[in-house]
Amino acid sequence: MGVLFASLLPPSAAVAMGPPTTAQVQVQTPTKSQEFTIRGTLRDGKEPVAGVRITATSSNGFSAEAVTDKDGRWVIVVPEKGTYEVLLDVSTLPPDKPLASGEPNPRIVEFGTSSNMGVIFKVGENVAPPVASFGTILAERIVAGLSFGLLLALTAVGLSLVFGTTGLTNFAHGEMVTFGAVAAFGLSAWGFPLWAALTVAVLLGGAAGWIQDWGLWKPLRRRGSALVPMMIVSIGLALAMRYTILFFFGGTTEQLPGAQSPLLKFAGIAISRNTLISLVVSLVVIVAVALLLLKTRFGKATRAVADNPALAAASGIDVDRVIRMVWVVGSMLAALGGILWAYYRPGVTFNMGQQILLLIFAGVTLGGLGTVFGALIGSVLVGLMVEISTIWLEADLKYVGALAIMILVLLIRPQGILGRRERVG
Repeated sequence: MGVLFASLLPPSAAVAMGPPTTAQVQVQTPTKSQEFTIRGTLRDGKEPVAGVRITATSSNGFSAEAVTDKDGRWVIVVPEKGTYEVLLDVSTLPPDKPLASGEPNPRIVEFGTSSNMGVIFKVGENVAPPVASFGTILAERIVAGLSFGLLLALTAVGLSLVFGTTGLTNFAHGEMVTFGAVAAFGLSAWGFPLWAALTVAVLLGGAAGWIQDWGLWKPLRRRGSALVPMMIVSIGLALAMRYTILFFFGGTTEQLPGAQSPLLKFAGIAISRNTLISLVVSLVVIVAVALLLLKTRFGKATRAVADNPALAAASGIDVDRVIRMVWVVGSMLAALGGILWAYYRPGVTFNMGQQILLLIFAGVTLGGLGTVFGALIGSVLVGLMVEISTIWLEADLKYVGALAIMILVLLIRPQGILGRRERVG
């Protein structure tokens, strides 16, 4: 799985494809044939700890070890998913950097759906971070929620534009999110500068949207296909795209360049650099899209088609051309959202769009089906709820509240916050 994708990589990214030995695994970057890894970074505060031996064993007799490199990183490749015991050899720690008091060693690691498991050992005498106040924690969650909400809004706006102009609930929109992140990773692996890889990936997303409408949706519209069959087609398209990406990309989690970013502090609030950049980029792009819809002829034509396609056509508007451009813009926004989502998680996987699709639908439903600004407001609210809920809920349950809100909105106010009642149904 993923072998064909690995064969397409440049020589610099396709070396060291041989299987690891069970005697010792040196620190390395996993390749496509090495599917399951246990990894981590060993630091004493901000300083990496090099030369420390870490061993992973399993009940079936497998044993492998790695030594932390100059940056404190280590990677152990394991043959299959399962349960492993990870042991840090305390005799290899520097005398002034002991294992933290009360730190469990060894650790038990059990693979779930992910192909990469992280283990962090705390070392040093002063590893316990100061306890932050509730106000500081809340402020940090609000900032993270705004960043996540605006990221959702990028993708939700595209989905809402398509629904507003065609009435189609596009379940393949999540795969366009994945496409943007995978394209950015592939281009960067081929040696493109990061800025060029991200730009071309967004443009490729727009091209994919153009191809979809030209080859699939426009012919179906001309044949007068009903919305329910078209929605089913979108589900099939989503499955086809997802498993095509899986075939070429593989099932591992990969990182975009610069995925690990330092923490920045503003007025006592800690935020990662990538989260801050994501917030700014999302806000700038959303403002640009708002101006495009409000101040340009294309925006006015889009709103006219969304309100009444027949009247728009009678007024001289090329409805098919407007819908084609909506698909292009919506797919570009989804691709950009996928790139930001890969940095926010962090990581690129074949099903990352599927994981975020329900949250996109929640934002669109909460804001109002078919309303672009409603999708923006709904997505920001969903993002805030997801992140703030982690103060009280386990991280695995943070998406539950957002989906519960979507159900309540459908029961109490089906048209959403900004939706009009006549749009429902």
